[in-house]
Amino acid sequence: MSDAAVATTLFGAFMVATVALGLLAVRGKGRGGGLTEWSVGGRSLGAVFIWVLMAGEGYTSFSYLGAAGWGYNFGAPVLYVVAYMSCGYAVGYVVGPMLWSYARTHGLVSITDMIAHRYGRPWLGAAVAILVTVFLLPYIQLQITGMGVVVSTISYGAVSLNWAYFVGFAVTTTFVVVSGLRGSAWVSVLKDLLVIVTLAFLAVYVPLHYFDGYGDFMGRLVDEKSAWLTLPGAGGSPYGQGWFATTTVLNALTVVIFPTTVAGYLGARNADALRRNAIWLPAYNVLLFVPMLLGMAALFVVPGLTGAESNLALFKLVVDSLPAWAVGVIGVAAALSSIVPMAVFMLVIGTMWGSSVLSLVPRWQDSSRAQKTGSQIVVVIAGGLALILTYAAPNTLVRLSLISYEGMAQLVPMLLVGLLWRRIGFAAAVGGLTVGVAVVCALVFSEHDPVLGVNAGIVALAANLAVTLLITYVWPADRDPRPDHELLARDPIDPPPHERVPV
Repeated sequence: MSDAAVATTLFGAFMVATVALGLLAVRGKGRGGGLTEWSVGGRSLGAVFIWVLMAGEGYTSFSYLGAAGWGYNFGAPVLYVVAYMSCGYAVGYVVGPMLWSYARTHGLVSITDMIAHRYGRPWLGAAVAILVTVFLLPYIQLQITGMGVVVSTISYGAVSLNWAYFVGFAVTTTFVVVSGLRGSAWVSVLKDLLVIVTLAFLAVYVPLHYFDGYGDFMGRLVDEKSAWLTLPGAGGSPYGQGWFATTTVLNALTVVIFPTTVAGYLGARNADALRRNAIWLPAYNVLLFVPMLLGMAALFVVPGLTGAESNLALFKLVVDSLPAWAVGVIGVAAALSSIVPMAVFMLVIGTMWGSSVLSLVPRWQDSSRAQKTGSQIVVVIAGGLALILTYAAPNTLVRLSLISYEGMAQLVPMLLVGLLWRRIGFAAAVGGLTVGVAVVCALVFSEHDPVLGVNAGIVALAANLAVTLLITYVWPADRDPRPDHELLARDPIDPPPHERVPV
């Protein structure tokens, strides 16, 4: 049996197991439920499932491809991923329970629901849902592309990129449409087990196989590639200290209100599960160091990789030195690292449209099951659109991806600050968001990111906040007539006393 046949057969078997696991997740539960059961697992997931789901959503194909590629091309700047995720988990310790409690109290299932409820305008939630969809579609396309590259590589070219793209879309859509968030959580268990095992193996194997251990590898890195160990890194990188610090701050704030993160929050059984999760999640970040280091190890083993080829730095090491069955297992772990986040992205888009956009249609307003059906249809449409654009016009979504995360950051004042500070009114929130998105688009598309050495997104967020504050003081929202102490006591975003447990 050829190497390609072994790796491809192994991959196919795991894809079948993935679909089966996703469908098994809703046996006797989510299949007949409404939108809440499908989109947030009926708010019943415990700490373990929340941990694997949110770790799975954060550990994408970028971790195998982009992180290794950044390590290969630039070196130290790639550590921003570890920095912002760790800081984001600390912020999430406070923000997660707050968003969960607000959503539970008012029966909400997405950030667009929260925005519509906070400002009392259902159409605003629908408008934000459309904007967020524009920001999220590139992530679906990037995961489809990442899976295609991985599968084509680990099959030794036997599976074409086009077929690999379709397989990723088909597998993900099948279990997401049927099982929703619960299915994604179950598949995350399989994915995390494979990721932990394969990366732990590679962390030991590569230095021993290609070098005389970590001592020799790190010694050569210091002596021959010292630029890769300091900011701004190698290769004329523009990612210096200012960019690193501002990107860490911006992304740490953004990740806690990112729609896929919030989906994990809202699926929790209680607020305590989220607090424990925030404590455990940083341990998963240790795994991120492995592809980063292996990307730098590839500098000595496969020098001269350029452009997109550098993203295959890790897999060049794997394919060249390991037997086909091992290549297949590592490839499956990387493929699942595309499928799980892709599933959550598609689920979130469907949920936002079902609860915010389609709910404006009279026939769907009062039926949770009808909204669920509409959301499932949107999932297929969104995934299909990303797949078609991957085939026909990949650069369209790639260009949009440049503003995706920095654009999403502009929702921080409207959502997070708006929930904490009631003086912010509709005009202030919309004005700030409009200015923030306009500034980030102008800077990024004019190729001024970083701007003056700092992340363009944080410049836009500063403008966003300035406009929000200015309009708030000129035109504040109507103040709640209740006294402050009574308002605080009944605040729906304040977790009930029985859920405030010490850690």
